[in-house]
Amino acid sequence: MKYFVALVLVVLLTGCKEGKLMVPQASGRPYEVLVVMDTELWEAPTGRALFNVLDTDIPGLPQPERSFHISQCPPKSMNRTLNIFRNIIRVNIDPTQYTVVKMKFIRNEYAEGQIILNINAPSNESFAEYVTEHSQDIVDFFTKTEINRLCKDLKVKHSTMAYEHIKDIFDCEFHAPQELKNYKKGKDFIWLSNNTAGGMVNICIYSYPYEGPDIFNKRYLLHKRDSVMQQNIPGSEPDMFMATDTLFTSVTPIVVHGAYAMEIRGLWYMRNDAMGGPFISHARVNTQNNRVVVAEGFVFAPEKMKRGFIRRLEGALYTLMLPAEQTDESERETETTEDTITSKKQD
Repeated sequence: MKYFVALVLVVLLTGCKEGKLMVPQASGRPYEVLVVMDTELWEAPTGRALFNVLDTDIPGLPQPERSFHISQCPPKSMNRTLNIFRNIIRVNIDPTQYTVVKMKFIRNEYAEGQIILNINAPSNESFAEYVTEHSQDIVDFFTKTEINRLCKDLKVKHSTMAYEHIKDIFDCEFHAPQELKNYKKGKDFIWLSNNTAGGMVNICIYSYPYEGPDIFNKRYLLHKRDSVMQQNIPGSEPDMFMATDTLFTSVTPIVVHGAYAMEIRGLWYMRNDAMGGPFISHARVNTQNNRVVVAEGFVFAPEKMKRGFIRRLEGALYTLMLPAEQTDESERETETTEDTITSKKQD
C-alpha cells in the first residue's frame, strides 16, 4: 500500500529581509510523518519494519487510535514542497558508506520548525532489525518533538485567566490552551474547561501534602485522585461523581524539567452515569512547600476520536513550572543543528 502526502499549497519565501534569508514554516499537521525511501523498499519487509514502528496505538485511549499519520515518498520525488514537511524520516541504506546503523536528527534544514531523522544503515536486514529494536525511541522522539512545539506555541498564546488563577492558588506557572474559558475553584484545586458538547476538554490542578517517596505508587495516587475528583467534580445527582477505571490505568515515572514526576494514563468514568473518557496526569513535588502538585487533562467526547484532544492536553501539562524552577529557560534548539539520538545503544 502506498501512502501519499496531502499538502496545502504554500508560498516559498526566497527573498531577503533585513539581510536575512527568509525561510518558510514547516508544513503538515501535528503527528504527520513523511518517510523518504524507495517505494519498492517501502513495500518490502525493510519498509514494513519501519511502518510497523510508526503504526502503533496511542496508550490510554478507550479505542485504538494511531500515533501518527504516515506518508511515503521516494527520494527522486522530493521537491521544494515536500522538503518543508514538518516531520521527515530519511532512510539511507548503503554498504559503501555505512558500517553500522545510526540515527541522527537535524533541525530546520529546509523550513522553520522542521525535524528530519536520518536512519543510515549498511543493509536492509540491519535496518529492519535496528528500527524494530529502537521502536520506542523513534515513537518517543517524534512525540516529544510535537509536545515541544505545542509548549512553544502555548508560551506565546495561552489563557491569561487560567495563568493568573493557577499562580494565585499554587504559586506555579501554567500555560493552558485559550479555549479553556470556564473554571471552578476549590480548596487547593482548580478545574478549567471549554464546556463544549462537541468535544469537552478539561484541565485540573490540585495539591496535597507530600508524605515521602513511598506515595509515588499506583494505589496511593489513584486513591488521591478519586477523593479529590469526588469532592470537586460531582455529577447531576448526589450519587454521581468522577472515578478512575483502575483496570485500564498505567503509572510510569518520567522526568519533567529535569525533576522526577509520575505520569498516569487511563480512563475515567462518572459513577452511576453514562459518562467517561481518557485522562493523563503528572504528579510532581513542590519542594518549597513540601506538597504534591498534580496537573491533569481529561476528555469527554463520545463517538469522536480522542487523539487530538488528549495530545493537546498532554502537551499543556509540560508547561507547569513549580516555584523552584526557572521561568526564563533559554531555547536549546538552534537552526540546522545535528545530533545523534539513542547514543548509548549505538556504541
